[in-house]
Amino acid sequence: MICTFFGHRAIPKNIENELQIVLIDLIKNKDVNLFYVGNNGDFDALVRKELNLLKSTFPHINYYVVLAYMPKENNILNTYNFSDTIYPDELEFTPPKYAIDKRNRWMLNKSDYVVTYVKTTFGGAYKFKKLAEKKGKTVINLADK
Repeated sequence: MICTFFGHRAIPKNIENELQIVLIDLIKNKDVNLFYVGNNGDFDALVRKELNLLKSTFPHINYYVVLAYMPKENNILNTYNFSDTIYPDELEFTPPKYAIDKRNRWMLNKSDYVVTYVKTTFGGAYKFKKLAEKKGKTVINLADK
């Protein structure tokens, strides 16, 4: 099973524990072993941090940072291991203005579960939470916990 994530760029610090609980449940009880996460904002950074920590306890899981843009080489070398990133082929000729949206659609279409942190009724995180629900994905919104 595959899980992806959508959340606001700015998040409260107190969701870290709840995120960890949800991730452990997905791994132990829902057979999720592959995670796709973006690289924009605080929510994505927190998810990457937690997945990295959980990888030592659950070595069978994998996670990939799905890039919306082909980064400049000097930037990616300082941030990610090349083996931990994916740049979907369909983004190669996508204008930058649409790259995050298209990347998010790619992640959503590949996933069975979607973990979100959405408190508003507008913005990209809200849009993809609603789209996930419409597509029948299992959505877990940390803002509701």
